Amino acid sequence: MNEKLAVENLSKIFGTNQVLHGIDFTVHEGEFLSVLGPSGCGKTTLLRMLIGLEQPTEGKIYKDGKDITNSIPSARGMGIVFQNYALFENMTVLGNVEYALKRHPSLKDKAHETAERLIEQVGLAEHKEKRPGKLSGGQQQRVAIARTLALNPDIILFDEPMSALDVDTRLSLRAELKSIQKKFGSTMIYITHDQEEAFAMSDRIMVLNEGKIQQIDTPRNIIDRPANEYVERFVIHNIQLKIDSLIQFARAKA
Repeated sequence: MNEKLAVENLSKIFGTNQVLHGIDFTVHEGEFLSVLGPSGCGKTTLLRMLIGLEQPTEGKIYKDGKDITNSIPSARGMGIVFQNYALFENMTVLGNVEYALKRHPSLKDKAHETAERLIEQVGLAEHKEKRPGKLSGGQQQRVAIARTLALNPDIILFDEPMSALDVDTRLSLRAELKSIQKKFGSTMIYITHDQEEAFAMSDRIMVLNEGKIQQIDTPRNIIDRPANEYVERFVIHNIQLKIDSLIQFARAKA
């Protein structure tokens, strides 16, 4: 696999608080990497540094072998889907997806055509004239994904985009997100605190705690060979608790 992104010795200090400690990892082209960890472990800070919204205190970020550590966000070839989707409430679905394209000199001539195609590909053609307030949470997320895909980013970052959705919607969107990834061949980095979510979608998972990587590996290897007690407790134990809870629920309903 080609190496799409490389992070070397990345650290971030806010005042006297060190949020990230010498992070090193790579992401392959077309890979789905989840960054899994509890609140406050440094996940969002890492994402903000990758996209260029925060500058690292130390370390380097390379994309396709090029140093982008100090590049502005628009020059990084990355897109981001935020937790709250950040859609324009006064615009239709079509208007939201067209917006970024119209502001891009080389893409504005085909903005309408491109937006229509992407809206159809994410399954929202019949909703294209609706405004976000008339859509479900899952539909809003698909609009946000289509808008991000419109600029054809090399890497798409997700900041816990399913945390506000109900269980049924999250389950269906996981499958859709993987389908979209395969269709577009996108490299995706997905921030989450949900173990089940990470294991359901990822090629590899980076387990993060207190600003340090505890393990980065395939879901199968993390289950079979947890790197330390923290991984075993936070990942495997919590998944087992969810399984036990589902079994108890099913028995109670029987």
